[in-house]
Amino acid sequence: MTPETPSTDSEVTALQEQAAPVCVMSFNASDASGAGGTAGDVATIAAMGAHALPVVTSIVMRDTAEVFDHHVIDSDVIVEQARNVLEDVTVGAWKVGFLGSAEAVSAVAEVLSDYPDVPLVAYLPNLSWVEEDAQQAYLDAFRELVLPQAEVLVGSHQTLTNFLLPEWDSDRPASPRELAVAAAEHGTSFVLVTSVPLPDQFLDNVLASPQGAITGEKFERFEVSFVGAGDTLSAALAALLASGAELHAAVGEALAFLDQALDAGFRPGMGNVIPDRFFWALPADDDEEPEGPETEIDDGNPPKSPRHVH
Repeated sequence: MTPETPSTDSEVTALQEQAAPVCVMSFNASDASGAGGTAGDVATIAAMGAHALPVVTSIVMRDTAEVFDHHVIDSDVIVEQARNVLEDVTVGAWKVGFLGSAEAVSAVAEVLSDYPDVPLVAYLPNLSWVEEDAQQAYLDAFRELVLPQAEVLVGSHQTLTNFLLPEWDSDRPASPRELAVAAAEHGTSFVLVTSVPLPDQFLDNVLASPQGAITGEKFERFEVSFVGAGDTLSAALAALLASGAELHAAVGEALAFLDQALDAGFRPGMGNVIPDRFFWALPADDDEEPEGPETEIDDGNPPKSPRHVH
């Protein structure tokens, strides 16, 4: 078609559909600090070349250092946000973060159950700041209703151990495979375990199934505290799965993305460091070329120079 050739409606429609990025629906809390929650998910999903569909599940009152409180959103309002979009837009993957309450977990799980073929990445953050009874009710609902639908459960080693193996009393830490076995008992196919302690100031990040470890990356511990890393990793993984990447390759790319986002992280306030999801858009050093986000999935090999992750 030349500039002088008028385009037909069908041609315009075909071009629009061809250019449209894949869509990822994120169920997560509103975090006004921009470190995580829906703000972090939108930035990460956009940086991965996908389009975010953010559904607000609660409002977290926090700054970059700590969480002060959170306000629950009515379950019907959460569902209505999602259903209105789902009647119009095709979703390539789900990202589930903090849903706010046990009632919200139930409501979101019901929406997810209507789309069993859409891959679900479920992220479980540290909820030690939530009141004990509400926290237990939330975790019980998450275990019963979200895990059976999740392809991948993402969380730190300590958080997943407390959640999946609460009676663990061995002197050695639970292995990623043991966590995967526990998750599989509730229907989850894989776990992506972060911050697994290793000797010599290293941390491991491992994708595992009940059969054993599949892939992962070792990062050097850096004496800086980050906020929003888990949301970044899980949202990046969801975007890559929505694009059709194989799981092991998507995990490798998501970990490499997190690695660089943390390495370029910044401290906007007096608290913790926030990942810079658009590190690749920063002006290059004089002796370096600008580095864009990967558009092709690599072969899953570790990045050549792992950076610091805490």
